[in-house]
Amino acid sequence: MTTIPTWRLRAAFARDLSTMYGYEVPAYNTLVQVSEEVNRDVVHRDGAGAQRLGSIERITAERHGAIRVGTPAELGQVARVFGALGMRPVGFYDLREAARSAVPVISTAFRPVDADELALNPFRVFTSMLTPADQRFFSPGLRARLETFLAGRQLFGPELLDLADRAEQERGLPEPAAARFLELAVGAFELSAEPVDRAWYAELEAVSAVAADIGGVRSTHINHLTPRVLDIDELYRRMTDRGIEMIDAIQGPPRWRGPDVLLRQTSFRALAEPRTFREADGTIAEGTLRVRFGEVEARGIALTPAGRSRYDTLLTEVDRRLAETTGRTRADVAVEVWEQGLPDTERGLREQGLAYFTYTPRPDHPRTTPPGTLDALVDQGWVTATPIVYEDFLPRSAAGIFQSNLSGEGSRNTTVQGVGYDQAWLSGAIGRDIHNPFDLYAGEQAASVEAVAAHLNLPTLKDVS
Repeated sequence: MTTIPTWRLRAAFARDLSTMYGYEVPAYNTLVQVSEEVNRDVVHRDGAGAQRLGSIERITAERHGAIRVGTPAELGQVARVFGALGMRPVGFYDLREAARSAVPVISTAFRPVDADELALNPFRVFTSMLTPADQRFFSPGLRARLETFLAGRQLFGPELLDLADRAEQERGLPEPAAARFLELAVGAFELSAEPVDRAWYAELEAVSAVAADIGGVRSTHINHLTPRVLDIDELYRRMTDRGIEMIDAIQGPPRWRGPDVLLRQTSFRALAEPRTFREADGTIAEGTLRVRFGEVEARGIALTPAGRSRYDTLLTEVDRRLAETTGRTRADVAVEVWEQGLPDTERGLREQGLAYFTYTPRPDHPRTTPPGTLDALVDQGWVTATPIVYEDFLPRSAAGIFQSNLSGEGSRNTTVQGVGYDQAWLSGAIGRDIHNPFDLYAGEQAASVEAVAAHLNLPTLKDVS
């Protein structure tokens, strides 16, 4: 009997989820279609340079999704489902502090952590968990009722979890079991037809639309699926020309003359989707909710801790200049700040230790004695430096996307102390190590440096970061 390996399960899950979401949210299909059109045009325009940060085959298949859950127990079950797909928790994001609106969630992302697995299928899911214990958002009484509600629901059935555990342990599943696992896993993220308790949902929505989407229903669902595009500004223009309402801005770094770094994101606005509601008298009525949207991303080069510190400094400088001036757009100010504060070439990023690269010996390298530093090896033609793609997320950008698609600001009591959460707490809550993304990028770079040193018979070779 044929066994379906982990990466094929992951690829099949991403495809099936995309098909399901396109059926539920037809505008997503338009987003994918326009993304693919833009990518083809960019490859035609720029040639091989367009694929500097990944082959067009990978970029076309690439997706990330977003889901929301209510408790550590639910997040632990999510980890089991995604563990079956070779996806591990990476990074910790606190959106409570990153958004002006009330977004009472902390998050991690599940994705492959091995470079070869990412090359086979780079599916990621940004996963947020509600924080009922934070009294800035939830009064003690509302917290108690919310936690009781969350404890009484089941997002993932025992059959799905058993198959997930088996798939993770065996690194795949036989064909019949794989088909059943995929059916159950995709079904777990479908939008439920169960009526929504209108009064309960409205009470949570007054606190936060995100809290209502998580704790106001008895199921979870995909909030968005995100294709990757090579020119997000052109994508934004073409979607707008088709009459699809986009959010006000592209989140993340600006478009500028230098290399793309980290992540740029935008989306079409959340759509009013038909839902049924249960009224206080028990009757069922028709209505709509705006909770799901279509996001698109453009990925750049992964930055080192020094690079991320520089990025954060630039963001702060953009905020400062905007506060001191009128009549200028954020995008214009950001370009000015970027050009003053960041190297405008890959070489500059590499030499200043601001970004991660992999290094490979060139087959046509000089036949003399190799130099002993990476910079010299690259400059003299011994080695090729290839930027490592940023595989993760930005809390401020994620919060900006969430915020742009909310129907209201919600409420936040700033007179009380928030609850402290960090990566160690979340790791303990779900019973799994959460990988540090910097460690993953640094490990990939260091392995390539070691391979170069061995190939060139160099006893040591300095890793630039």
